[in-house]
Amino acid sequence: MAGALMASLAGGVFLHPDFGIDKTNQTVRFAHKWFGRSVMASAWITCVFGLMQLTSNPGTLAVFAVPLVILAPMTLR
Repeated sequence: MAGALMASLAGGVFLHPDFGIDKTNQTVRFAHKWFGRSVMASAWITCVFGLMQLTSNPGTLAVFAVPLVILAPMTLR
């Protein structure tokens, strides 16, 4: 949660289209984009591992994890 908050605050301060400090800096934009993607992917992985600790039923894990895998290309692009 801290990583997502940091990414959103950095985006708001540095990359806002109207008053951002580095709104045209492509290096900051690139780093912000990939940091956000890594935070989202690590959150999904943490959720799956947490569910694995709660249940050993493969059906429950599949119902939870398959939509994440299907939506990953759309969310992480």
